[in-house]
Amino acid sequence: MVTTANYSQQKSQNVFEKYFNQMLQNQKTKLIETGPYISISRDFGCMANVIAQKLSRELTKRNEKTGIQKEWKWINKVILHESAKALELSPSKIEYVFQSQRKTMMDEIVNAMSTRYYKSDKRIRKTILEVIRSIAKTGHVIIVGRGGVAFAKDNPKSLHIKLTAPIKWRVDRIARNYKKSRKDALKYLLEVDAERQFLINSFLGFEADCSIFDLVFNRQTLKDDEIISTIINLMEKRKLIR
Repeated sequence: MVTTANYSQQKSQNVFEKYFNQMLQNQKTKLIETGPYISISRDFGCMANVIAQKLSRELTKRNEKTGIQKEWKWINKVILHESAKALELSPSKIEYVFQSQRKTMMDEIVNAMSTRYYKSDKRIRKTILEVIRSIAKTGHVIIVGRGGVAFAKDNPKSLHIKLTAPIKWRVDRIARNYKKSRKDALKYLLEVDAERQFLINSFLGFEADCSIFDLVFNRQTLKDDEIISTIINLMEKRKLIR
């Protein structure tokens, strides 16, 4: 069943994929923009897509009012797909990079011998890095998850958000949304949180904590509009938007 939210998300991502593909195909295009760029990371069980969708809509409206002909876009899994495309692989072949998994030396040897399309971890991570940096440079984009905070971290025109909530609250939501027992939901939560932390750490090169983010929001106590208005207020103070 396709819900209105799912359709809207798919439409948003399709628009961005078309835009991004055109940018990559045009070799003469120079990325002179360096932002603004927003990353939204989240602990498992904290909804981020709805925040990104509403935030991109509000920021686009502000651009229109101030005469800026630039639409804010938000993306998540597009990064995986574009990276796989650049490597000429299916997304499933590089999905493990976004999880807490590493290839063993034997895995490397077997894969190299079994296929001429073998790509090393190093090349995969380098490609993902290049894709995300290219996206960030275009400006007016919100990247949800996928280690977005690990790139353009020092860019003065970037803002990095973290969504979190108490474990009990998150377990309750996961158990309900995924139809799991609370015990299984907790196990699932810990696994996914570890995967997401691993992704950020692997790209940053050190064990990261919440200090890498500009803003950390509690999804249990804050409404969507409160989070969005706080983000916009900070963007105004930093002159990321007019």
